[in-house]
Amino acid sequence: MKMLLLIAIVFALLLSACVTRLVDFTIISTKNIDLSRASTFQRAGSRITGEDAVHIIIILPTGTPNMKEAIDKALESVNGAVALVDGVLYSKFFYIPYIYGKSAYIVEGTPLIDPQRADSEIPPGYYLLALNEAGNKYELNEVTEAEYNRIRKHK
Repeated sequence: MKMLLLIAIVFALLLSACVTRLVDFTIISTKNIDLSRASTFQRAGSRITGEDAVHIIIILPTGTPNMKEAIDKALESVNGAVALVDGVLYSKFFYIPYIYGKSAYIVEGTPLIDPQRADSEIPPGYYLLALNEAGNKYELNEVTEAEYNRIRKHK
């Protein structure tokens, strides 16, 4: 019975993850921000998360996690976001020896949205960009995925 308990404890320790709170921040960004227009920025209603992770296969990591990438992923998930406010940056790590592991940076915060950027960004989708007949003006039209694939096949 004691051996079974010892094996269970060792197994639980091997499968546990370590999460470390690295820093709390008031505002953080990887984007160029025009601070002269800061009074027009708006806080989003909910918090968002961004993560940059690498996997450890056997003993070989597939790269190095990057804090900037975690912040960028969080900002890019919200249209017009230029910064995160009242947030936290975590480091997360777990490893099952000689099998698999994962190392990551996780950022969490409330997005600060620049309404001017939010209005100017094109939402995700499929678009067709074409010159008009005079050849001096571009026209941008949203198309369906099927139409996009049909046009792409013929090129």
